[in-house]
Amino acid sequence: MAPTHALNHEQVAAYLERIGIAGPSAAPDTATLRRLHTAHLHTVPFENLSIHLGEPVVLDGTALFEKLVERRRGGFCYELNGLFALLLEALGYRVHRLSARTFSTAHGYSPPLDHLALQVTDDTGTTWLADVGFGRHTEFPLRFDDRTDQKDPGSLFRIAENDDAEFTVLRDGEAQYRVDPKPLALTDFTQACWWQCTSPESHFTQSVVCSRLTGDDDDSGGGRLTLTGDQLIATDGAGQRQVEDVTSDEQLLRLLRDRFGIELAKAPRLPIGRS
Repeated sequence: MAPTHALNHEQVAAYLERIGIAGPSAAPDTATLRRLHTAHLHTVPFENLSIHLGEPVVLDGTALFEKLVERRRGGFCYELNGLFALLLEALGYRVHRLSARTFSTAHGYSPPLDHLALQVTDDTGTTWLADVGFGRHTEFPLRFDDRTDQKDPGSLFRIAENDDAEFTVLRDGEAQYRVDPKPLALTDFTQACWWQCTSPESHFTQSVVCSRLTGDDDDSGGGRLTLTGDQLIATDGAGQRQVEDVTSDEQLLRLLRDRFGIELAKAPRLPIGRS
């Protein structure tokens, strides 16, 4: 499927600067993909602040580049993986945008298009499942054609085949989401994105969320910093947590600036204390 906006050389350079990478290798290889993936997760937050700021979420490459790179914001799956796909394509990778249905023990599997994941093919023909838009997940891409356990700093993962031609991504034996391998365009996710941003049943409308990886971006893994509702939770690589209560809009804006690099003129609403 054709991208909604191809990144030019200057935009690629600005995107790489945004995620703290001086420049990729000449070839779209496995090592570069891994480096891009972990760097993205450390620098570009998974966040839903636009929903609570009354900002439109536009699934267009130009709008996503302006938000994530020029304004140094984050986003959720359609935005993060949507723009990451354009970067990878500009660097020479072949990318398919895939629909995924997320799993919860309370509700089972969600409808199609609930999540956007990426199938990426490198210069050796090896395919990978890349996902920089699922919050707490893999730090590095998973081999898409590997059905054995794959160790990642984020836990132990496995991609299992299903009878219906979909694939289930398991984390420590528990289902995370099911992937439909049929390639889609980013615009195919527009209606689902609108629902996520507006429905009172969407978990994105119910609480403010902002999260990113912390620590070393290598195979040893680090921790995670998460703002959720009225708490900031810092988890280190050993799983130890420190919790800071957020009690004012001023504190919220300071934490977003100092801990996530997000500068806002006003606090996102939900009001503090209502999660």
